[in-house]
Amino acid sequence: MRKTALVTGAGRGIGFAIAEKLAAEGHDIVLMDIHEESVVAEAIQRLESAAATVLYQRADVSSAEDRADMLAAVKARFGRLDVLVNNAGVAPRVRADILEASEDSYEWVMKINLQGPYFLTQAVANWMIEQKQANADFDGCIINIASMSSGVASPSRGEYCVSKAGMSMMTQLFAVRLGEFEIPVYEIRPGIIKTDMTAVVTEKYDRLIFEEGILVQSRWGLPEDIAKAAAMMVRGDIGYSTGQIITIDGGFTLPRL
Repeated sequence: MRKTALVTGAGRGIGFAIAEKLAAEGHDIVLMDIHEESVVAEAIQRLESAAATVLYQRADVSSAEDRADMLAAVKARFGRLDVLVNNAGVAPRVRADILEASEDSYEWVMKINLQGPYFLTQAVANWMIEQKQANADFDGCIINIASMSSGVASPSRGEYCVSKAGMSMMTQLFAVRLGEFEIPVYEIRPGIIKTDMTAVVTEKYDRLIFEEGILVQSRWGLPEDIAKAAAMMVRGDIGYSTGQIITIDGGFTLPRL
């Protein structure tokens, strides 16, 4: 029987790359995003071309009602959920110095990047426990897409850094709590990845990567780099390592002299 994977924020970028990779490896896909279905029609078509059954669920991860409706739709369509990838996230609308940033920006970022994924994971974890208790062969996992900003300070987007640092603790908490049920929880920390989120700072990062040499591997990261790591986790290739972090940043965070 085909397994089902829910990837939040999967209409494009890292989320879509993960969904496409999992579809190619035999998973049916629940593609969640905030856009009208017409906006993600091409993404859905590409996933279906990999022989995946695709459920598109338009939802805002920060909304408790949307999260509940989404999981109800997954149960009705597939009757199971084997993989959760918490990928949906936002950067601040305005990069503001931490001495000047607003509470509104902080609340908006935190609800989407941390509060929503936290309670979505809570709901999914309880469902996965039910599946495990009903079938000892159930083989689920949870993956959180955090950021190198979990541990690298950027004072012009403090709310983003705090949200991703919180997600890193969330990874540890759920890994510990779900250990008795043999449901591993992992974290991926992307570095500088070529996506819509980084498009607004392309010139800056081009200079840092290619002129100033801030990376050991002097190239932009690609969504596919993240997707390969997620697929490895889903396959169980590192099954005896719950709670662990894979940093995919071209060597940015390597200590160097």
